[in-house]
Amino acid sequence: MTVARERGVDLVEVDPHSSPPVCRLLDYGKWKYQQSKKERDAQKHQKGLLLREVRMRPHISEHDLERKVQLAERLLREGDKVKVTVRFRGREMAHPETGQALLQRFCGQLKELAAVDRGANMQGRFLTAILAPTNKKVAKVAKETGEKEVGQT
Repeated sequence: MTVARERGVDLVEVDPHSSPPVCRLLDYGKWKYQQSKKERDAQKHQKGLLLREVRMRPHISEHDLERKVQLAERLLREGDKVKVTVRFRGREMAHPETGQALLQRFCGQLKELAAVDRGANMQGRFLTAILAPTNKKVAKVAKETGEKEVGQT
């Protein structure tokens, strides 16, 4: 304690459970500032989980549906969650079962890549479901290999 006072620094107990307890001489305020700075830098480099949306109508053509599935597949491979939305207009509201069947078919085509995070839910004129990627590590590897294949052709 006297050495810490002489040098104008703090005496910090590093490991209280060891025998004898381990202590360190350091400027505690400076150390706390550096730790918070490291945490901020770590947060800057983190990518937040994105929720991307794929919209369609209940009477979508087969080819257009395939394109929407490909889009959702790409987004899932990138590690993002996908919100699948079926928008009803006019008399289409009288037959929500067509939208339910479409969502089930859509989710069925992506069952290898995604798990249903939130099932079909009707909100006004929109029927929505949220899909989450099943395994992010596999998604990143698949993304890298997909980029290599595109570059080779």
